[in-house]
Amino acid sequence: MINLQPYQNPQYFILLLVALLPLMFGLYHGHRWRIYESFVSLLFLFFIFDAEKTNQGIALIAYTVIQTLIVKCYFSYHTNKKYNNSFWIFTLAIVLSILQLVIVKFTPLFAHGHDSIVGFLGISYLTFKTVGMIMEIRDGAIKEFNLWKFLHFLLFFPTISSGPIDRYRRFIKDYDHVPSQDKYVELIGKGLHNIFLGFLYKFLLGYLFGTLWLPQIQQLALAQRHTVPFGISIYLIGYMYCYSMYLFFDFAGYSLFAVGVSYLMGIETPVNFNKPFAAHNLKEFWNRWHMTLSFWFRDYIYMRFVFWAMKHKLLKSRIAMANIGYLLLFLTMGIWHGETWYYIVYGLFHALVLILTDAWLRFKKKHRQHIPSNWFTKYFAIFMTFNTVCFSFLIFSGILDKLWFN
Repeated sequence: MINLQPYQNPQYFILLLVALLPLMFGLYHGHRWRIYESFVSLLFLFFIFDAEKTNQGIALIAYTVIQTLIVKCYFSYHTNKKYNNSFWIFTLAIVLSILQLVIVKFTPLFAHGHDSIVGFLGISYLTFKTVGMIMEIRDGAIKEFNLWKFLHFLLFFPTISSGPIDRYRRFIKDYDHVPSQDKYVELIGKGLHNIFLGFLYKFLLGYLFGTLWLPQIQQLALAQRHTVPFGISIYLIGYMYCYSMYLFFDFAGYSLFAVGVSYLMGIETPVNFNKPFAAHNLKEFWNRWHMTLSFWFRDYIYMRFVFWAMKHKLLKSRIAMANIGYLLLFLTMGIWHGETWYYIVYGLFHALVLILTDAWLRFKKKHRQHIPSNWFTKYFAIFMTFNTVCFSFLIFSGILDKLWFN
């Protein structure tokens, strides 16, 4: 039986092209054939979750039913004038929505490294979508619940495994709308550009950095662990840069595929990367790296915590509240990546550097007449940010765990 993982082999792309051609023909002539589009989505979900991944497919079906009931029930409750929009009902809906993801994340910690039977590829990104919907329902931004559209949004197959994370209202606006012929031709051009750039990133540059060079450099770095203090050798520094490049090209390549295929289907899925290594500081970096995830954490964790803390006058200082917000946000992000020490330290490191960045920007604003600003300071800031990010990716990679504790 065929089992295809998204964007992993030529067979996937060939089947994708054959399946999308009728849909593209329809969109070019001003028609969105929604039944055919749903058939293609279900077909590719079947190919992704069949064969040895059948258990994941069953978990996905159960997850979809549960999430649909949670979102539908909360929408009915929120829009019923008999009820008073209780904060605790909202909290219960959020807890139930993330429960399966929490079980999946923490099962290896308590089951000697074994994965949960309720886990499946992409569970995090589907959970981000439903939690975002529940929050926007509470805000009153989502005015109606349509089962068909909700399922199409939740199970949109081009982005199901690793995003980008779209927003319900933005997605439905595209889904309900058929682009003009000129607009769709433009989307095809952008989509093909993204897909071919994805090939360059993932299958050429990602292969060079991740498959050819990284294992050899890692072997050399580990071989030096007992000959230099703390195992910090020139090979470890080389590993840091090589891993950072691999991480970027592999993930950005995948995101380009997802965005490109979405464009061919007439859906303008938001981009995920925008020259992140050209950022002048870490704050700007997070506006360029894995953007849909960082914006999700910013909007639904950081901003909501700061607003809640200000409303309840938790602290008098807005700076202190913002700093606690950074710690909460990046600690959550670190734990989400995994329950190992290096993911948590990675999150706390970013929170600390962001707190320092904010302090520096406030100081710079106050003393701008005495602080030089020219091409050298600009490129020096990019250089410092790039190296800070690469160092954080060294922590994230887990090689320090191998060097120091294994």
